[in-house]
Amino acid sequence: MKTQTIITLALLAITACSSTSKENKMTQKNMPYEYIGKSDTLFNFENDKEGQVPAGFSTAVTGNSKSTKWSVVNDNGNKAVAQEAINEGSCYNLLVLNKIGYKDFSATVKIKAISGEEDQGGGLVWRYIDKDNYYIARYNPLENNFRLYRVVDGSRKQLESVDSDIKQGEWFTMTIEMKGNKIICSLNGKKLIETTDDTFKSAGLIGLWTKADAITYFDDLKIKPSNN
Repeated sequence: MKTQTIITLALLAITACSSTSKENKMTQKNMPYEYIGKSDTLFNFENDKEGQVPAGFSTAVTGNSKSTKWSVVNDNGNKAVAQEAINEGSCYNLLVLNKIGYKDFSATVKIKAISGEEDQGGGLVWRYIDKDNYYIARYNPLENNFRLYRVVDGSRKQLESVDSDIKQGEWFTMTIEMKGNKIICSLNGKKLIETTDDTFKSAGLIGLWTKADAITYFDDLKIKPSNN
């Protein structure tokens, strides 16, 4: 009886380990990244080919789109990445960094709103799980406001909004700081939004975002992971 009990316990242990292994593999499979970024990184697009999606990034769309058009462009002798698709409504155009996940970090990007009748400008996404789940901060020159949202199952909910007066055609700098559940959003070095949110607690991808017909240029995406 004792021998049979030992064998039974051993079989249960093997089964549990096998189940845990499968769960770990499944969890890893579902992660949007392959590894966590641990060093400061700059994407300035200078070595990317014009007319193509920059290396290391993938396009995605939240909602329905007529087209997708992210590519490297020449902006007065300087390379930048542009979103040039003309979509409409609650269509969110995404360009997301592949493979590298970040949980706590500081990310800065330069943005210039080129045009758009329905929407203008754009911003950063982070703790991106998939095209329907992420945080987004964006500035819109048509509305003169800077807003923080979360997107859950494809539905966007506003968390904070402040006024600003950056004009169409002006380069500006957006910075996002994320640590734990604390979010700080700045424009041109000025802290405008500071809040907390617990929706996305794990690491995710970082990317660029525009809405509808907003044609926008982005440059010098800098990501600095937090080590603490």
